[in-house]
Amino acid sequence: MISRIVMASVIGLSLTGMAMADTGPLKGPALKRTLSNKTLHLNTPLGVTMPIKFRRNGTMIGRAKPALARYTGSKRDKGVWWIKGNRVCQKWRRWLSGRSYCFSLHMRGRMVYWRRNDGRTGTGIISQ
Repeated sequence: MISRIVMASVIGLSLTGMAMADTGPLKGPALKRTLSNKTLHLNTPLGVTMPIKFRRNGTMIGRAKPALARYTGSKRDKGVWWIKGNRVCQKWRRWLSGRSYCFSLHMRGRMVYWRRNDGRTGTGIISQ
């Protein structure tokens, strides 16, 4: 069970960012601008964050701290991300069994809330 929760947090996007007010759901171009060349620090159920770097070219790199690597299966992974409508989608090489997932993002202040297409949810912070 913890493995599924951690993996939901690993791949789910918990973002925080730029605006200080409730900006509502991020859509299309704003979603891409929010993530491009930024690092998302996912909040995990184990109390540690997991950074994911979203590169402008559509690739991403994730790093799991030792406590999380036991659940993800590896300390690092690479993948791709893209925008589909008003969602950000991603696919890791190893994490989450290499499945593709899409997420809607909503910003409130510095906190970003995400909802994955399978109903899982989470939070995080985004930085440069």
